Amino acid sequence: MTISEVAQRHHDELFPNHQSMLKVTDPELIEIFDNWVFGEVLSEGGLDTRTRLMAQLAALIACQAVNEYRVMLGGALNVGVTPVEVKEIVYQAVPYVGMAKVFDFLHATNDVLQSRGIELPLEGQSTTNPDTRFETGLATQKAIFGDRIDALYAQSPKDQLHIQKYLSANCFGDYYTRTGLDLKTRELLTLAMLAALGGCELQLAGHVAGNLAVGNDRQVLIGTLTQLLPFIGYPRTLNALKVIDEGTAA
Repeated sequence: MTISEVAQRHHDELFPNHQSMLKVTDPELIEIFDNWVFGEVLSEGGLDTRTRLMAQLAALIACQAVNEYRVMLGGALNVGVTPVEVKEIVYQAVPYVGMAKVFDFLHATNDVLQSRGIELPLEGQSTTNPDTRFETGLATQKAIFGDRIDALYAQSPKDQLHIQKYLSANCFGDYYTRTGLDLKTRELLTLAMLAALGGCELQLAGHVAGNLAVGNDRQVLIGTLTQLLPFIGYPRTLNALKVIDEGTAA
C-alpha cells in the first residue's frame, strides 16, 4: 500500500500515531481514499484547517455518521478546534437536523471530551432569555436575510404563522445568537448541514444568500463543498454546487 508523503503528513496532523485496522483489512480502499482526501482534495485548499474540520463535523452530524464523527472530532481537537466550538457545532445542528438525529452526537461529543479530561458542562454561551429571544432572533434574521424576512411573515398563511415565529425565536434567537462561534461560521456550518442532508435545496438557496451577506463568498462556499465531498458523496455535492451557481450568478 502506497500513501503519498503529502497525504500521510496531512493524515498524521489530525491523527498522530493512529493506525487504522482498515489498513490491514481494506488496504486498497484506504490507499485510494487517503491519497484522494488528504492529498488531492486538500490541495484545493481554500479553508483553514480549523474551519474545514468544523464544516466536516457539521456535515457528519447531518449524515448520521456517528462513528466517523467520533474519529474526526478527535482530529478536530488535535488541531485546535476548542471544546466550546465543538459543542456549538452540535447545538447548531439541532434546529436544522432535529434533536432525534443530534441526540447520539451530543452523547458522543460528551464521551470524547470527558475522555480527554474536559469537565462538563462547559461555560454557557446563551445571550438571550425568554423575554428577548424573539426580538433578538428576528433582528438576527433581518441582519442576514434583509427584507425577505418581512415578506415571509407577510406571505405566511395564518395557520402557519407560528412556524415563522419559531424560526425567529428558536432557530435564530436561541441558537444563532449564542457566543462560541461567530455569525459567519454559523452560516457556513448551516450550509454544510443542508448540503449533507440533501433534499433541502430551497433552504440551501436561502443560506447561500445568507452566507454571501455575512461575507462567505463563492470561493469559500465551493471550497467548503470540496472538503465535504469525500464524506457526503457526489450527488449531494453536485446538487449543492448547482444551488451555489444559481445563487452567485449575478
